[in-house]
Amino acid sequence: MGTTEGRGWIIRMEGTKAVTALSGDWRACADGVETDAAGRIIKTGARTLAFDSTGLGRWDSALIAFLANLRDAAQNAGLAFDDAGLPDSARRLLALTTAPAAAPSPAARPPLLDRLGLWAISLYDEATEVAALLGNTVLRGQAALRGRSAMQGGDFLNCLRDAGPAALPIVTVINILVGGILAFVGAVQLRRFGADIYVASMVGIAVVREMAALMTAIILAGRTGGAYAANIATMQGNEEIDALQAVGISVFDYLVLPRVLALTGMMPILYLYGCAVGIFGGFLVAIATLNLSPIGFLEETRSALEASQFVLVLAKSLAFGALIAIAGCRVGLRAGRSAADVGQAATTAVVAGVVGVIALDAIFAICANALGI
Repeated sequence: MGTTEGRGWIIRMEGTKAVTALSGDWRACADGVETDAAGRIIKTGARTLAFDSTGLGRWDSALIAFLANLRDAAQNAGLAFDDAGLPDSARRLLALTTAPAAAPSPAARPPLLDRLGLWAISLYDEATEVAALLGNTVLRGQAALRGRSAMQGGDFLNCLRDAGPAALPIVTVINILVGGILAFVGAVQLRRFGADIYVASMVGIAVVREMAALMTAIILAGRTGGAYAANIATMQGNEEIDALQAVGISVFDYLVLPRVLALTGMMPILYLYGCAVGIFGGFLVAIATLNLSPIGFLEETRSALEASQFVLVLAKSLAFGALIAIAGCRVGLRAGRSAADVGQAATTAVVAGVVGVIALDAIFAICANALGI
């Protein structure tokens, strides 16, 4: 049995086992504890590292650091580490210093057909959820109109104010600029043929048929749809939705229905307002840049527009409002519970609303063409 001495510890050999006898106080505030025990143990040719703590006094993190160094060196040298001779509390603390396991290698990507199948299943599930949400909106909306819904009138009025009057400034600015841009474009082209008067009809038809409804819907998709998703996602993260369900309050009647009805109801009104300010923007530009009288511009605009055009686009604006509100609420309800998920939900709702509005507008354009409107 050979021994190797150091300050605060002694190594003695017992066959192929190197026993480190600890003695004295091991305190972080003390100096003079040697740290080259690992090298000495490896040089002894031992196969197992054990401990004897009978002479150990008071200790703190200095002992744990010393033992962790020995353990790591023993593992690197292929030695067995036997901590049975240590105090129980020291063994538990030493276990907490175990180095984290290496990150698992990334799993191999599934085959293409598997990925396509998973995507189709997720798409089907999402379509089912959206269809259920749309059906609930129709059924509960009818009940709300008859006064048989749990929807709160105050919540509905707040949603109306947020979707309508609060959106008027941005709707006004955008539609006036769009009307002015259309008048500028028409003036450049029609002036070459001496057909300045037709700028009025071009602005009127373009604003009423497409631009007012489309631009207003895009504005609300970014402003209101994103706000709906962020608001509901924040409630999801704060567990407010779970609390509503726990006390038996219908999440749909409390959160979704007021928003859907408010935005669907305000969208036609905002569309008509957008038509008025859009034509006014074109009127200002036409009067300022062309040889047109105000009466001539208004008369040409009136003769170019028909009531059937307003009816079609009013129906389209209703569909736009419902789509934006349902998309925002659906994205918010399925959001995660972290702060990052709130931003992701708002972004997803805006993208879904804008893309959905443009796709729905294309469908209405095809239907209008088929009906000859």
